Amino acid sequence: MGELGLRVISAIVLAGMAIASAWWGGAVFLIVWGALAGLVLVEWLKIVWNKPGRVVWAVSGLAYALALFLSMWLLRSDPRLGFVAVLFLFAVVWATDVLAYFTGRTFGGPKLAPRISPKKTWSGMIGGVIGGTGAGLLLLSVAGLELRWIHAALAALLSVASVFGDLFESAFKRHFAVKDSGQLIPGHGGFMDRLDGFLVAAAVAALIGILHAGFSAAASGLLEW
Repeated sequence: MGELGLRVISAIVLAGMAIASAWWGGAVFLIVWGALAGLVLVEWLKIVWNKPGRVVWAVSGLAYALALFLSMWLLRSDPRLGFVAVLFLFAVVWATDVLAYFTGRTFGGPKLAPRISPKKTWSGMIGGVIGGTGAGLLLLSVAGLELRWIHAALAALLSVASVFGDLFESAFKRHFAVKDSGQLIPGHGGFMDRLDGFLVAAAVAALIGILHAGFSAAASGLLEW
């Protein structure tokens, strides 16, 4: 099928599972995202376990995986806007990923971080951020929220955060001289490879929500201004 075909099919399946878990919420959501965080931790530990300073790296991996789980839990547990906030996050990150891929391949140009990820371009990042911002605003509009300028700023911020999350994982893998974190997802590698940008965006979203409205209303704090 080729790499692109595998990426598309895998992405559709994973997206469907993620949306279904968000819709169900509760224990189902916690189990799914707890399992995903666990898989991220396992892949991290496989990469660092036989290297110098492995204890420090292992603790860092635990914090990395917990950031994913706790961020998603705090956002979804908001009884008012938890589901919408998670869908907003999905829309921003997924659109950023897709538009960055196709924009970068179409226009090329100067590299974003050639020493870390040689294939990423500034044109790809700009296209991704524009697409992610638009997708996030569209989702909020469909959900019935009154759009404000800050929603566009938040969507753009989370889009940029997802790009830097991707670059962080690329730098991590380059440091340990590995190409993929795993082989469990056809066309994508491992779960770290698939969730790298999403993890950072989720952590930023949860932090903004907590700072604005507290732990019990993180999603409302993210979306209501």
